[in-house]
Amino acid sequence: MKSSQVAQELWIRRFLSSPGATSAPARAQTALLVCLPHAGGSASFFFPVSRALSPALDVVAVQYPGRQDRRHETPVDDIPELARQVADALGPVDARPVALFGHSLGASLGFEIARLLQARGTDVSHLFASGRRAPSRTRDERVHLRDDEGLLAEVRELSGTDPRILGDPEVVRMALPALRADYRAAETYRYVPGPPLTCPITVFTGANDPKVSAEEAGAWSAHTSAEFDLRTYPGGHFFLTDHQADMTRIIRERLAPVAPRGSGSA
Repeated sequence: MKSSQVAQELWIRRFLSSPGATSAPARAQTALLVCLPHAGGSASFFFPVSRALSPALDVVAVQYPGRQDRRHETPVDDIPELARQVADALGPVDARPVALFGHSLGASLGFEIARLLQARGTDVSHLFASGRRAPSRTRDERVHLRDDEGLLAEVRELSGTDPRILGDPEVVRMALPALRADYRAAETYRYVPGPPLTCPITVFTGANDPKVSAEEAGAWSAHTSAEFDLRTYPGGHFFLTDHQADMTRIIRERLAPVAPRGSGSA
């Protein structure tokens, strides 16, 4: 097996929700959407997104080291390094334009992956950034330095994890290393100035998200030379769980005009 195939199988998860999405020829005629989880999240978080968008779009999700089937691997606690590894895995996926959708940590990661892919000549068609301030906006956050109980208190406050999971000591013990690494990656990330992306950026944000102000969400506009759109929804940091239908509608509309390479479309 080629090393590129190994990398894809290690990092990329595809959730097939309908017979029409199962064949490679069918996938080749649809836009590719790569989903990037939040801190402590895993690829399976995006199964509902895949179900909502397939087969109109080919939806895949990235599985970070240290969780689920990669739980025995060492988590990566640095966004630029994580972006490099994901971009390397995505490089040979296929020749289609790539769209990226990330929530929280995943939004910052998506931005850095988009920069890398564009620098390598890959056609990035769109970046969807959810629940995260613009890369150029920083906060002095130190949750990753708290003890285990302090870290878990933050997770409970954001209400993005099933309480039943947090109530299982064995599951919590296994999840803590990856969770702490993710928080360290998100909180120590610092934007390195460079050319803006050439693809459109759509930002989704919660009106009451304690992690993102309206100004911090709007500041994403400076990171693209193309179109920018900001959508604000009622809710906190995990507003997306209550507004999936509208968000997936927007994603579908934005990506529907994207014609895969070699499709013959104008």
